Amino acid sequence: MRVSRIQAAENRETVINVASRLFRERGFDGIGLKDLMKGAGLTQGAFYKQFASKEDLAAQASRRAMESATQRWSAATAANPENPVDAVTSFYLSMGHRGERMDGCPVVALGSDAARQGAEVKASFEAGIREYLEMLGSWVGGADNDEAGGKAKAILSTMVGAVLLSRVVNDPDLAQAFLDAATDQVRAAVAA
Repeated sequence: MRVSRIQAAENRETVINVASRLFRERGFDGIGLKDLMKGAGLTQGAFYKQFASKEDLAAQASRRAMESATQRWSAATAANPENPVDAVTSFYLSMGHRGERMDGCPVVALGSDAARQGAEVKASFEAGIREYLEMLGSWVGGADNDEAGGKAKAILSTMVGAVLLSRVVNDPDLAQAFLDAATDQVRAAVAA
């Protein structure tokens, strides 16, 4: 049966959305095309009509995952516009976010995998990371843009590292300790 252009476009978006979640959960190499397409409710044959390669899908899914993460940051800050850094750290450096393997931060979930991917996947991550840094820089601002940029990089590095470390350990108390320590460091960086 022939699929309309509208349906094909909707199928493509579904595959990108499903892949963005499944890649975060299992890694780029942790899931094959057959299972990705099954997760989207489509056949593997439909994949080749939509994407040039798995790497093409990985780049688009990475872009979508970064966009989703940025939207979460925006939603958090909309709920607490007086203190946007605290709003973001409250959800980002939480045990809830630690457990969100499919919907959590793609940098935490896929950072080391992305480093081994091609230029397109890296470009998707870089664009999202730059957006994170732009948001953080505007919140920690000040007279010196270089100083704000440096603070933003330190804060992002601290947050990503803390969530990553919290996910690597089995002990929930140690996981919470990483998140708490990062929260304290972020608050100190903002206050400085």
